[in-house]
Amino acid sequence: MDVQEKEAHTGKTIKQFPVTGMSCASCASGVENVLSAQEGILQANVSFANHMAQVIYTPTVIAPAQMKAVVRSAGYDLVIEETEEAKAALENTKTRDFLDLRTRTISAIVLSVPLVIIGMFFNHLPNVNYVMWVLATPVIVWLGRQFFVHAWRQARHRSANMDTLVALSTGIAYLFSVFNTVFPSFWHRRGLEAHVYFEAASVVIAFILLGKMLEEKAKAHTSSAIKKLMGLQPKTVAVVQKDGLILDTPIANVEKGDNLLVRPGERIPVDGVVTKGNSYVDESMISGEPVPVSKQTDDKVFAGTINQKGSFQFTADKVGGDTLLAHIIRMVQEAQGSKAPVQKLVDKIAGVFVPIVISLAVLSFFAWWVFGGANGLTQGLLALVTVLVIACPCALGLATPTAIMVGVGRGAENGILIKDAENLERAHKINAIVLDKTGTITEGKPVVTELHWFVPETKEHRKLLFALEQASEHPLAEAVVTYLKNDAPGLSLDQVQSVTGRGITGQFNNRSWLAGNRSLLTENKISPDPSVLQWADEKRARAETVVFFAGYDKVLAGIVIADKIKQSSQAAIQELIRMGIEVYLLTGDNPHTAAAVAARVGITQFKAEALPGDKAAFVQQLQQQGKVVAMVGDGINDSHALAQADVSIAMGKGSELAMDVAKMTLLSSDLSKIAPAIRLSRKTVMTIRQNLFWAFIYNVMGIPIAAGLLYPINGFLLNPMLAGAAMALSSVSVVSNSLRLKWARI
Repeated sequence: MDVQEKEAHTGKTIKQFPVTGMSCASCASGVENVLSAQEGILQANVSFANHMAQVIYTPTVIAPAQMKAVVRSAGYDLVIEETEEAKAALENTKTRDFLDLRTRTISAIVLSVPLVIIGMFFNHLPNVNYVMWVLATPVIVWLGRQFFVHAWRQARHRSANMDTLVALSTGIAYLFSVFNTVFPSFWHRRGLEAHVYFEAASVVIAFILLGKMLEEKAKAHTSSAIKKLMGLQPKTVAVVQKDGLILDTPIANVEKGDNLLVRPGERIPVDGVVTKGNSYVDESMISGEPVPVSKQTDDKVFAGTINQKGSFQFTADKVGGDTLLAHIIRMVQEAQGSKAPVQKLVDKIAGVFVPIVISLAVLSFFAWWVFGGANGLTQGLLALVTVLVIACPCALGLATPTAIMVGVGRGAENGILIKDAENLERAHKINAIVLDKTGTITEGKPVVTELHWFVPETKEHRKLLFALEQASEHPLAEAVVTYLKNDAPGLSLDQVQSVTGRGITGQFNNRSWLAGNRSLLTENKISPDPSVLQWADEKRARAETVVFFAGYDKVLAGIVIADKIKQSSQAAIQELIRMGIEVYLLTGDNPHTAAAVAARVGITQFKAEALPGDKAAFVQQLQQQGKVVAMVGDGINDSHALAQADVSIAMGKGSELAMDVAKMTLLSSDLSKIAPAIRLSRKTVMTIRQNLFWAFIYNVMGIPIAAGLLYPINGFLLNPMLAGAAMALSSVSVVSNSLRLKWARI
């Protein structure tokens, strides 16, 4: 039952819509709650990671336009248009927003640096407060406006997040500083100095903007994986008319039953059945196996796969959204969108932290006003501002991005690319790893590993073998040609004939020569010696392919062709097992080959003949058992399983799609990098937790002191200036702790 039939049968529709206007994980939660509350919406999952909402709804009850209106009422937007123009416009908007964020971040830093210098060394110069006012105003009013807009939006919906705290702390510090700049006599008459905190407000905005920019940069390529999948389908296709004329037609106009022509090197546009001609088709995007598959009349072909040397015609069977490629695209989208947005620890605590801080600040103000005597109002105002300044989330905002920056940099130095913090947080919990075979454990391409002669070797024999394989269109022949390239040019053969699925024959000096499998020998009445058969059986037991070279009615040589296991694979897999991680092998290859490869690298659990959907289902099955699963792959066929896994790891020499879908990429395609990647993630997550712990401890200790808790005990009152210094010190300690990752052993 395909997706459309399933939807018609159940009365439900599953769709994904881009969401715009979200600034943090709590925004995604807000959109999700608004959608989930609507009648007709059965389930809504909103991911801040890819800014997508996956909605399961009843189309007879609610339409996308109504969803859009509801999301807009919450202060965000839902893109329901599905035209190419709408998709292009959305991508342009994302690019423009990131460039704007980068510009604002750089501008805020440029304006904040002189503010800090003036505040530290020149704060007693005449009219210096006005200079600081001029420098800070663009940062607060323009460059940091998004925090105030988002905080107001949250307030309208009776919620709070980090934007709320940033807006309150910087806004009150700024307004308090403006008041002290314009009316310093208000404090002088009361025997107090009129301090300003322009630099604190500006630096906070600059740091938080930097954190936002780093986060957006890490997510910049989220949607490119789907684009690459969609790019596998050609824009036009050659349709064979009833009168024999060939017409290039847009793929959108292709209908089921059309007769299509595929030329050498072209991608197959839709799923269908071969009706005329034959060729070899590279189906690695589906099976992951490197050897192209022979296609003859009545064989099935699939959209996105690549035709090799021959031309053929086929009848379109599944078009548009029904093709296997379309299903893979849809599965990747659903696997990405079905994951609930991971609430960052800071955002979770901020929902409670912000109201508590505001309450404590207001409580401090009233406590001083009521019990503080003659200067109660003055001290209350100072306590209010001091609490908000010391609680400013500068350290909280730096805790995660600085650790990620150092951790990612350290990983890059060791050939490990880590794309986001979400997978870093998960990677340290990995207890099961699923490995693809081809290109992951193995090299990913067939090569000749041995040329064994059963008769004395001659130069003429080598040239004859080269000539035969050079004339063959079979992909394995290319491996032999590459191996024998020093014997080029070969001899001139007569009556060369390719025997589909078996090999190739030819004549030289009125004698027959052939290169192929056992079936080709039998057809030509050649009986190999028992020693030859024993040798061949030993090679096949090791998952290697044997090609026989024969002449004079006997077998002259055996060519061993294999997808070689990488030198580092066995040691890397054993290291993972020693770390207590269960290792599984998944492959689209046959059970015999899978068992042989698994045995050679020490894997006891494997699954053969696995299609893309099977791999993703296997990952999901492990997840349902409570395991945290990492998927390691290198091909398009692995993209669905990579998206489904808790942690996805791509081999750097694999497909671009796999690297886009995966959140970690091993640049050297070396499995021995997986263990260091996991250890690095553990150390980075530990550092993030340490940073957050100290940031919050700083607030837990600093806020009561700022409120004046020590005054009844020893008469100590925290000056707002010291509060600003303490805030800066907390940031320095967080950054210093993150920098320790540079020297950590992985």
